[in-house]
This record gives sequence, structure tokens and C-alpha cells, in this order.
Amino acid sequence: MTFSRALMRVSLAAAVAAGTLTLAVPLDAATLHRGNGAEPETLDPQKSTGVPEAHIARDTFEGLVAEAADGKLIPGVAERWDIAEDGTTYTFHLRRNAKWSNGDPVTAQDFVYSYRRILDPKTASKYAFMLWPLKNGEAVNKGQVADLAQIGATAKDEHTLVLTLERPTPYLIGSLAHKSAYPVSRKAIEAHGDRWTRPGNFVGNGAYVLREWTPQSHIKLVKSPTYHGAAGVKIDEVMFYPTEDIAAEYKRYRAGELDMTNEIPPDQIEAARAATPAETKISPYFGTYYFAFNVTAAPFKDNVKLRQALSLAIDREMLTERVTRAGEVPAYSWVPPGTANYQNVYAPAKDMKQAERDALAKKLFAESGAPKGLEVEFLYNTHDLHRRIAIAVASIWDEKLGVKIKLVNKEWKVYLDDSSEKKFQMRRAGWIGDYNDANTFVELLKSDIGKQNPAGWANAKYDELMRKATAMTNLAERAKVMSEAERIMLEEAPIAPIYYYVKKSMVKPHVKGWVANVMDVHPTRWLSIEK
Repeated sequence: MTFSRALMRVSLAAAVAAGTLTLAVPLDAATLHRGNGAEPETLDPQKSTGVPEAHIARDTFEGLVAEAADGKLIPGVAERWDIAEDGTTYTFHLRRNAKWSNGDPVTAQDFVYSYRRILDPKTASKYAFMLWPLKNGEAVNKGQVADLAQIGATAKDEHTLVLTLERPTPYLIGSLAHKSAYPVSRKAIEAHGDRWTRPGNFVGNGAYVLREWTPQSHIKLVKSPTYHGAAGVKIDEVMFYPTEDIAAEYKRYRAGELDMTNEIPPDQIEAARAATPAETKISPYFGTYYFAFNVTAAPFKDNVKLRQALSLAIDREMLTERVTRAGEVPAYSWVPPGTANYQNVYAPAKDMKQAERDALAKKLFAESGAPKGLEVEFLYNTHDLHRRIAIAVASIWDEKLGVKIKLVNKEWKVYLDDSSEKKFQMRRAGWIGDYNDANTFVELLKSDIGKQNPAGWANAKYDELMRKATAMTNLAERAKVMSEAERIMLEEAPIAPIYYYVKKSMVKPHVKGWVANVMDVHPTRWLSIEK
């Protein structure tokens, strides 16, 4: 860094700190600087589980199906596809100019390899269930069929991929835009093993390719000249900055160091709306914030009344009005309102006043057999908003039920591991839909879904209904069956929905092409910077 550039940084930072300046142009206008939440657990799209990883994967990979700037589904590597009349065979015609970042062509066989890899039990992908609709996909993933070649994905020729399904799957095209369905480079994986996602080893097929990865500092991507749509990609470099400190991220944005934030601190939302309304982006987001009770161990195992009592006592209206403060809607269901192919159902508490909920909570707690002064650990990943919510709810439970909460915060990777292994009593969590269909929510509570089941919950009737729904082709009847399943889950309360998300982020006015959408997808390929 030159002396003049360093001096400029100091002077500008001082001005911002004094409240006299908000920069409109980043220090390096040739590069897009994006805040990105937690440090990624991995850049392997078949092994990652979080939203921060998905942001990066959308830039570095492309599936058969992709997303437009507004989140709508568009052709990706597949330029078109045909669907058989019975809905069980999909034929994808791949672009002949689709290439990996090393220059190799992306072929139908690459997708066959990738789908076999994610479904292979040895890969231990937590998102393998996304490919269960493929013929023998679930059976292979569960170890019931050993031959990977039995999976319903075949290469008719280099540019024609045929997917055969167990049964018609109305959400299949949407699910193929998910990172779990991205192709991965067999050549890179066989050459470098688990280190194939490191700079120098990385091979992707997206608009950008990995250049640098300094943990807890930044991930640098550069435009890939081999991408089939490279001519339309306007930004040359992207810097993703991991931070779980949203206040620090917001300060970096105000100082001109970031073009986009991942979030906005709750206590800054009103000020941001007033001072920079055009830059303050708040819109509906397809997800539910919730608490999960570990039902595989005490004190929540076999104690529905205790779980119900704690859920009822939570004042969701107070939390959204005073803590989150961005227009979040209190949640009394798991599946968000407005979800495609669904008939929403709600817990009875939705129609109660909070005083009524509190009275019922006290009654259920007394009947639960839980001791007075019950102590419970509450796990959350390090994040200011999660901390504020946890503190507020801990106070509520102490005041109303006498339950003492020990707050435990852990960094993202450890939190994910503990959540998967059920090393918690109670935890905060969030689920963002992977495609616009209720199945992306209700299937998560199936007993055989694996470690993704947020609470370790199992209910035979729920599983039976989900099996029935999976086999149905009549969408209206399917919706009724899934609604019945959700009603059972809400009654047993393995999780406590808290609110439906809204997405909160800041975007500089010189960033063009950013379009709000419920899936919150903003691939850099659609963005540009205009000074």
C-alpha cells in the first residue's frame, strides 16, 4: 500500500468516525467487496451446509439450473430440458461451451460422477437427501444398494444427461439449482483429495474462480475466462469478508470498505432507513428462525409438555418489535406463509393473547414434572442478534417459569458440528428454504433424514404421512397430507418457530443489478459497479 493510499484510509476513517462522511465509492472500484457472515466451513458444495458457503458457491459453480438476478430459475449448464409425460424422466441438453476453470469441457459424465459422489455414504454429505428423488438415490445413500451405477443419472452422450426418478417430483427443477446439485471436478478431487478446494488446486465451473483464501480475513475470487457467459460478467474480482460481528461489518460499510453487507445491526436499522433509505434493503426472506429442543436426551426427551410450555412462554411479538426490529413476522408455523404447493397450518397459540399463552405455559410446565429452577443450556453461534434474542428469551423463561438458562455461544463450525451431533440441550437455528415448495421444510423433520433433523425427533405417523406425500402427484391432495404432518409436529413441539425471516442488508448505490428476492440470491455475475 502506498503512503498516500494509507493516509487516505486514515483520513476517511476519521471522518466516518466523526459522523461527517459516508463514502459512496469503495477504495478499489474494480473489485466488489461483500460482507458474508461466518467463516465458511468448506468450499466443497456437496459438503457445506450454511448460507455463507452458498453465497460463494453461486459464484464459483453452476448447476444444470441457475438463478437470475431476481431469483427466478433459468437454464444453467443445461441450455434446455425435456420432461417425459409421466414426470419420471428428465433429459438435459448441456451447453457445448460449458467449461471448467481449467479449460476442460463440462460433460454429462461430470454430473453423473458428482451425483454419485454426494449420494455415496462415504462422502457423508448432510445434503445428500436433496438427490433422493433420483432412482435408487435414497437406497444408495442409506447403504441399501451398494452399486453407485444404479443411481438414476446417466450420460446418454457428452452433452446429454438423463435423470430417472423414483416418482414424479414437482420441485425437482428448483432443487437442481441448489449447491448440492452443482457438478464438482473429478480431476481436482482425485489429484488433491480434501484439499481440492484450496487456492491453486480449486477447479469450478462458475463465473468466478478461487484465487485466495485467508481464514477469518477474506476469500478472493477472480472472473473465470472459461465461463460460458463470461462476456456478460462485468465485475473482475470479488472479495468475500467473513464476520460474525454485524456491528463491525456495518462500520466497515460506513467507512467505504464494503459495497454490500450480509446484515444490518438491529439497533441501526431505523437510523439506516432514515439516513440512507435507498441503500437499506429489507425484504421478505424464505425462512424460519426457530429454537430446537434435543429430544434424544433429558430434559426434553419424552416430555412434550415441557417443550410446549417453553414455546408458549416466548413473547414473539415483543421479540420482533423490540429486538429484531426489521419487520419480522412472529411464527406459529414451521412452513412460511405463501409457500408454493401448500396449505398453511398454525399452532393454536397463534389465536391467543400472550397472557393466555403464559397461563397455559405455566399449567403445562407444572404438569411436565420438571423441577422448579430447572437449568438448561442454550446453544447459539456467535452473533450479536442471536445473543440478544437468547438473553431476552432466557429472561422470559426465568420470570414466567423459573427456568434458568445457561447461554453457550460457539463459533460457526463448532456450532454446526455440535448441532449435527446433538451436543446441546436447546439451540437457536434457522432454516432457509432450498426451493419454493413446502417439502424443503417438512422433510427436515423426517426421522430418516439424518443429522439434518434439527432436534433428533422421530414420529411414526409423521414419517408415514411424508412417505404418502412423496408418492402423490395431485398437488392439492399432497398439500393436505403435508399440512397434516406439520400439524402433528407443531403439537409435539420438537422445535419452536420464532419468526419468519426478512433479509436485511446494505448495498451501495454504485452497485447496480441488485434485485430483492425471497430466496436472497445475488450472484455477482448479475452485478456491476458504476462510479
